[in-house]
Amino acid sequence: MKPKKNPKADIGRNSSLYFMIGLNFVLFIIWQSFEVKTYEKELRAHDLVQVVDELDEDVPITETVLTTPPPPPPSAPDVIEIVEDVEDIEETVIESTESSQDTYIEDAIVAVDDLEVGEVEEDITVPFALIENVPVFPGCETYTTEEERKICFNQKMQEHVKNNFKYPQAALEMNITGRVYVQFVIDSNGKVRNIQKRGPDRLLEQEAERIIAALPKIKPGVQRGKSVKVKYGIPINFVMQ
Repeated sequence: MKPKKNPKADIGRNSSLYFMIGLNFVLFIIWQSFEVKTYEKELRAHDLVQVVDELDEDVPITETVLTTPPPPPPSAPDVIEIVEDVEDIEETVIESTESSQDTYIEDAIVAVDDLEVGEVEEDITVPFALIENVPVFPGCETYTTEEERKICFNQKMQEHVKNNFKYPQAALEMNITGRVYVQFVIDSNGKVRNIQKRGPDRLLEQEAERIIAALPKIKPGVQRGKSVKVKYGIPINFVMQ
């Protein structure tokens, strides 16, 4: 039996070869497209200026205010009378106050008895260690010497601190301890003033201030026969046992 078609007329015989040729051609076109270089075009900006030929402006309407002219000045009288001065005016002569070398100035002699000297009260504060007559704490009046009164004053201060001492409850709970330095002034009336404190915590400082503020009235210190302010300082230890 004979074939119906000519074997030379087979179209699919070289199809793989044609496919490879077409694929290589497409790859070549793609590669060339990647190699093409492009440059950005320069942009040129053009400024446009719009000019308006006619400008319509609204002119405000003004109103003219008419004011009356000022009155004319008074006219001079027809007859001028001349009045003579009743009193003669004495001119004051001002003498020169400049002095020359020939001018002699007498020395003013002032007697010492004519001078009045006033005493100026000085508000001074004397430290406790330098005061002539120390303040007398209640209960120390029997002592006569200054050294004994100083010792008695310090002892009474220690007793006052122990008797009025109360550890703050909040400081106990937070385990706060330390030493508070207190400094105060005993004024000329024997009252405690200007309490200053420094310590590790505010609770301890407040308690130390309360203790010092509870001091009784003290006989003030004397310096040169006059009551003066006396500065005194004491440390207060807060220790939990």
